[in-house]
Amino acid sequence: MHKYTKKKYFSYFCKLNQEFDIMAEIDPIMERRQREEQEQKNKSLKNIMWALVAVAALMAAGLAYIWTSKSSLVRDLNAEKEDLTQQMIALKGDYDSLSSEYESVNSQLDSSREEVNQLIERIKKTEATNRAKMRQYEKELGTLRSIMRNYIVQIDSLNTLNHKLTADAAAARKEAASSRAENAELKGQVESLSGQVAAGSVIKSRGLSVNAYNASDKVTDRSSRVVRLLASLSLVENDLAPKGPVRVYLRVKDPEGILLTNSVQTSFNYNGQTLVASASREVDYQGKEVDLSIYLNDIPSYQAGIYTIEAYTTQAFLGKTELLLR
Repeated sequence: MHKYTKKKYFSYFCKLNQEFDIMAEIDPIMERRQREEQEQKNKSLKNIMWALVAVAALMAAGLAYIWTSKSSLVRDLNAEKEDLTQQMIALKGDYDSLSSEYESVNSQLDSSREEVNQLIERIKKTEATNRAKMRQYEKELGTLRSIMRNYIVQIDSLNTLNHKLTADAAAARKEAASSRAENAELKGQVESLSGQVAAGSVIKSRGLSVNAYNASDKVTDRSSRVVRLLASLSLVENDLAPKGPVRVYLRVKDPEGILLTNSVQTSFNYNGQTLVASASREVDYQGKEVDLSIYLNDIPSYQAGIYTIEAYTTQAFLGKTELLLR
């Protein structure tokens, strides 16, 4: 029994030793496989890490580019806003330098100056990045510049007209003084020859017409734009009529029947009555047909309605016509 047991134990231990030897041979292979698997995992992790680093770098570069571009754009927009503001300030100076002798023009200038001031304030309060508003302000700037150029043209035209009217008034006054002297002389001649005057010697006319003109010297029917009237007529041929200077008088009445007169006011005698004329002109009549025109200037304003125009000489009523102004 004892021998059998020792033999049994010896066999058991030998078997264990064989298993340990097999396991000892397997362990290095398993370790190598585990090490290779770990290295593969580490390599994969490194690749993922570098990929993440590359993505982060690209994102950082993109953000830096966007920030730089945005900063540059903001600087450009602020520069555009500053330039627009300076242009508006310069335009304000141009408007301030304009002046006129006419109240209506000055009133329009004041209104435009206020628009410029308000636009400058709106530009200052608007963010430069609000490009829609900035483009709108640029258009308004262009409109105000165009309006200013129209003011300059209008003021120059009015000043030119004013100088012309002043010269015309001086010439008319001189002519009126000369006419009064001539009329005094003619009056004596007429009185001495009055018994010899026959109906056939009276000068007659035809084709009396009147047009209204604006500041651009163009025909208009707008009462608000009228600056002068021009009457045209013809003294017809009459060999029996007296030869020499003949003065034609124009009487213009507004829609209310009020006679229009200016500083060059003159009067004449007709049928024993002294009448005031709105305007007059003298022509050299030698018995042949004579065309003439008479200007009426320096009337402050015109109203809408029908104007009545009558033409006279000291001897005859030459005709009557009407002018409609809107």
